Amino acid sequence: MVNMTLAIPKETHTKMKQHNEIKWTEVAREAIQTKLALLEAEKSTLRQYAYKRLVEEGEDAEKLFKF
Repeated sequence: MVNMTLAIPKETHTKMKQHNEIKWTEVAREAIQTKLALLEAEKSTLRQYAYKRLVEEGEDAEKLFKF
């Protein structure tokens, strides 16, 4: 696993310290994984749209939607 350092506002850190029962590293890891999954889903949706346009309109969808 790779380590990463994050900078957060002091106020956020103060509030986090009030909840020692929470594994904040895991919260951050899950948030990053969720965001990546959303980006991949969006990319897939755009790719499907591009291919649909290619079939329907005969346009070069690959050039329109470079990934």
